[in-house]
Amino acid sequence: MSSAAGSVFLVVAPSGAGKSSLVNALLAQDSSIHLSVSCTTRAPRPGEVDGKDYRFVTREAFEQLRAGDQLLEWAQVHGNFYGTPRDAVDAATRAGSDVLLEIDWQGARQVSSLYPRAIGVFILPPSIAALRERLTRRGQDAADVIERRIHGAAVEISHASEFEYVIINQDFSVALRELSLIVGAARLRRESQAARHAVLFASLGVPG
Repeated sequence: MSSAAGSVFLVVAPSGAGKSSLVNALLAQDSSIHLSVSCTTRAPRPGEVDGKDYRFVTREAFEQLRAGDQLLEWAQVHGNFYGTPRDAVDAATRAGSDVLLEIDWQGARQVSSLYPRAIGVFILPPSIAALRERLTRRGQDAADVIERRIHGAAVEISHASEFEYVIINQDFSVALRELSLIVGAARLRRESQAARHAVLFASLGVPG
C-alpha cells in the first residue's frame, strides 16, 4: 500500500456527533476525495439512497461477501452488519484518489492493520447532553433506540484515544475547517507526494 498515491481516511464518531454532515460537507468542497460506500444489512433510513449512502444488502448476501474475502473490514453494530468492499478502496488509492471511510472503531482497527498509514479521525460531540439533543431532533429513532445509541456512544468514545486526530464538533464550520486541514496535511506527506510526482522526485534526486 505504500506505493499508492492516495490516502485512506478513517472517520469515526458516535451516532449523532455529526460525522455524516461533516463528511458530506467535505466532499462537497473537495471533489478529489472518494467516499467508500459500505454495505449494510440494516434497513434504509428516510432519505437514504441505495448505492450512495450504503449498499443495502440481505444478511445472506453479506455472508457471501464475507466468506469470499471481498470485505476490507466488517463489524456488527446495533444488531446489523456493516462492511467495506476491498477492491474499490485498493483501486482508488492506486489511481491516486484519496478515500474516506465512515466506519466504527472496530472497522477502523481492521483497516489500519491492512493500511498502516491510514489516517484516523475521531469526531467528538461537545457533551453527552448535546448528543442526546441531536439524536432527538433528528426524529429518526424511537426514545428507546436513542437511549441505546447514547449507551453505545460511551463505548465508541472510549476508543477515541486510538486515533491520530480528534475533532470536537461544537461549531460545525470550525470542525469542517479542521477536517479539511487534516486532509490537506496528509496530501503533503513525502510518500504521497513521491507517488504523485515520481518523475519530478527522480529528476531532483529525491528518494521516493
